[in-house]
Amino acid sequence: MRVNGERWYLWRAVDHEGEVLESFATKTRDKKAALKFLKKSMRRYGRPEVIVTDKLRSYGAALKELGAVDRQETGRWLNNRAENSHLPFRRRERAMQRFRRLRSLQKFATVHASVTNHFNSDRNLTSRAIFKKNRAAALSEWRQLGAA
Repeated sequence: MRVNGERWYLWRAVDHEGEVLESFATKTRDKKAALKFLKKSMRRYGRPEVIVTDKLRSYGAALKELGAVDRQETGRWLNNRAENSHLPFRRRERAMQRFRRLRSLQKFATVHASVTNHFNSDRNLTSRAIFKKNRAAALSEWRQLGAA
């Protein structure tokens, strides 16, 4: 991402259904930034069974320090869900004609993720009651997975 002409990196955690859980912007794309992002998201959502990443080596170094190297999976098409979740964000960013400040990028990333997660639920028509029931079930399932 470009913020006022400078390059910034947007780290995003996406669950198995394509919903964005966490967004985080850093100046670097190294082990320190990956470690900070992973700690932040694991503190909030618990330790997942599997962590799918691209082949950036800083993920492996950060996961080694956290003791979760065996949970990391990398592969040619494994990361597609995360990569496809970037597309609506990038489209909206282009329409806004980039960002001037880092704070506006971070705020936009957070709000965009929550709005997208709310309105893009499985692309089928369901009543509000069913939607809320599915959302609560998914949250309890995620908490059970994080507790294990």
